[in-house]
Parts: sequence; C-alpha cells; structure tokens
Amino acid sequence: MSKTVKDVMTRTPVSLRSDSTVAAAARTMRDEDIGPVVLVDENKITGIVTDRDIVVRVVAKGMDPATTLLGAIASEELTTLEPSTPIDAAVSLMKEKAVRRLPVVEDGRPIGIVSLGDLAIDRDPKSALADISQARPNR
Repeated sequence: MSKTVKDVMTRTPVSLRSDSTVAAAARTMRDEDIGPVVLVDENKITGIVTDRDIVVRVVAKGMDPATTLLGAIASEELTTLEPSTPIDAAVSLMKEKAVRRLPVVEDGRPIGIVSLGDLAIDRDPKSALADISQARPNR
C-alpha cells in the first residue's frame, strides 16, 4: 500500500484567528518552533501565514506587527489536501502551485500540514533537504 499525506504530515497544526496580530503570530511561531500558522475562523480554515509572509508583507513594508492583523496578510487562495491524498499527488501539487507547505484538511478543519521537508524525509532521508528538515533549530 502506498503512503498517504497522513503518514508523513505534521499533526495538529497551530492555528490562530484572522483577527490576531502579526506580533502574536510571530511569538507563537517562536514559542512553538514553527514556520506557518493556519488561520481558522468559526471552525473553518480561512488562510495561512508563514514566517516569510511576516518578513515580506509586514516588516519589509514598514507595517506595524503589533497592529497589523493576520487576515490582512494571509494567503487566502489555499490549496489543501485530504489525509488520504497519495504522497505522489502531494509532490505534484507542490510543484504545480510552487508552495512549500500544504494544510491537510478533514471535514473543513485543519488536521495537519505537509511540508516540502516532510516529503524529503520520506522520499530521501539522506538528502540535504531531509537533513536540514530533521536538524534541531538554530536559536
């Protein structure tokens, strides 16, 4: 039986509401040692914000992280996967959409995130990307 996204995803993604501030998201990312937060409003996934989004869409533009809301900077045109999606399909979708992370959704709720690193670890555990993805973070 071939592996699915459920087999390699990071479970229980960290989520915030779209009316949370960018500063709150940055603190959450630091404290949880993660790159993305999924936006969930009224039990529905509404967007995703990454650490790179904060740098490019807020800091580089001189916006105030303490007052800028996540909903204002989130990627809203989301591509999501179901947990039963085959890994090959996830790889193809990442290539097609040029994304590094995809939320895994079940019944409209985020249950995980699959990243390029997760797929690298599964596909080629001795690759440089897999090594980097498995390494302890530098703080």
